[in-house]
Amino acid sequence: MPDHSQTDAASLVDEVVDKYADELIDLRRDLHAHPELSWTESRTTDRVVEHLDGTGWSLAKLEGGGLVADIGEGGGLVALRADLDALPIDDLTTDPWSSTVPGVAHACGHDVHVSGLIGSGLALAALQEHGLLPGRVRLLFQPAEEVMPGGALHLIRSGALDGVQHVFGLHCDPSLDVGRVGMREGPITGAADSLSVRLAGKGGHTSRPHLTEDLTFAIGKLITELPAILSRRLDPRAGVSVVWGMVRAGSAPNVIPHAGLVAGTVRMLDAVAWADAEHLVRQLVTQIVSPYGVTAEVTYQRGVPPVVNGAASTRILGDAVERVLGPHGHVSTQQSLGGEDFGWYLDKVPGAMARLGTRTPGGPTYDLHQGNLRVDERATMIGARVLAESAVTALRG
Repeated sequence: MPDHSQTDAASLVDEVVDKYADELIDLRRDLHAHPELSWTESRTTDRVVEHLDGTGWSLAKLEGGGLVADIGEGGGLVALRADLDALPIDDLTTDPWSSTVPGVAHACGHDVHVSGLIGSGLALAALQEHGLLPGRVRLLFQPAEEVMPGGALHLIRSGALDGVQHVFGLHCDPSLDVGRVGMREGPITGAADSLSVRLAGKGGHTSRPHLTEDLTFAIGKLITELPAILSRRLDPRAGVSVVWGMVRAGSAPNVIPHAGLVAGTVRMLDAVAWADAEHLVRQLVTQIVSPYGVTAEVTYQRGVPPVVNGAASTRILGDAVERVLGPHGHVSTQQSLGGEDFGWYLDKVPGAMARLGTRTPGGPTYDLHQGNLRVDERATMIGARVLAESAVTALRG
């Protein structure tokens, strides 16, 4: 016999999201115009409260940042997550809702994540009101995804995963057309750490390098040799990647400086290699610079593990995508080296993350973490439907 309650629930989700579509777009634009950096997302959190207060959700702001919302009774418990923070870069768009905060922009799509999860929350509240929610749902509005090791650990320490059986999330993907969701069972992102090295040595005149500890030359060797050596000391299947984003040394062309700094990221596809990376990097940095008499102070910040989607959770999320977008709505996606602290959640409970298409079909392809990022705003409503359906599907077992 057909499950009429499931059909009724899906219809109600669509009805509620359609009802609030304009409001959700306005909210997305408001969040985009007022971005907040990691650990400072107070206004963004207040906007979440404004939209969910009085709808049946039990709302709890967390000390230190973030918000957890609960609804439902009995049955299982499923969590849905969105991240709140923006990036410290300039907004290069010229839209009426471009960032009003100099040097801060929602260039990773977290404004879409937040507004989409609010839309999901409004739909789930309607299901609860009509007796169609078969269990409990928890919304995780998480601070500080953009800094390592990520605000997910803050929520976990606050008990946000206590009793949770599945956790789901979506992340904007500007390389996918809106109406498509990228799916992958197993690892979908990489491990990501941050690395900085401060070097010190006796400086001097460039005409007498033999009387100095040539720090600039040592930096050059470090920049090129550390990535090369790691590729031979770690399993190549781990896909280790060291990329430098900052190099600072010297102020004159004929002076060998006495201090310098290099900083970047260490990324890899494999959790086993991730466990060994810090010790090996520290050892190799010392070995590379020591022949030049230079000393190195290494700061190695372990960041996030890979996001590894569980098989059962991936099927649940895939079923939800099919109900929202049809059988061609989900497409296969590859593992990337991008870091995502959603991996900490999946280290504790089963779950899955998918990539939400935000490119207008036929339009330009943007990149994340770039100030010119634009999204097709229909993705907000798609994300709301997919997350709500994922929760209901998981609760039905």
